[in-house]
Amino acid sequence: METQSKNSTAALINLSTLTQYFIPFGNLIFPILIWSTNKDKSDYINEQGKQTINFQLSLFVYTCLLAMIAIPILIIAIVRNASFSAMISNDNLVFDDFNFNDINGILTIAIVAVILFIFMKIAEFILIIYASLKTSNGDDFKYPLTINFLK
Repeated sequence: METQSKNSTAALINLSTLTQYFIPFGNLIFPILIWSTNKDKSDYINEQGKQTINFQLSLFVYTCLLAMIAIPILIIAIVRNASFSAMISNDNLVFDDFNFNDINGILTIAIVAVILFIFMKIAEFILIIYASLKTSNGDDFKYPLTINFLK
């Protein structure tokens, strides 16, 4: 395979992960499709495709872990500690005396998990762009904090 073509294909694999913002699970579907159709044409495409897919799978695992921490803690903290009273007025449900004064420090863990998720998504976007630039120039790129699912 021609050098420029394999560099462009490797960059396209990285950039295709940005489809997650338009299509659910596009960050996994499109890189896998592009990688699987081109992996036999070049070792470079094979390695960069594996790196990209491993990174996206790792981020999915990290996101699931953060969600398993944050969501139950948020629900438990609000239900257990928030005091409120509800009444029906003019066919509308109205919450009176909604008060978060009694929420304890465990809510801090959930807030930290949400902030980590936000930083993770920002870092993911920056790393995808950077990886695309590196691979379009023919340089190897290894994503940080990646679990090697595909070897």
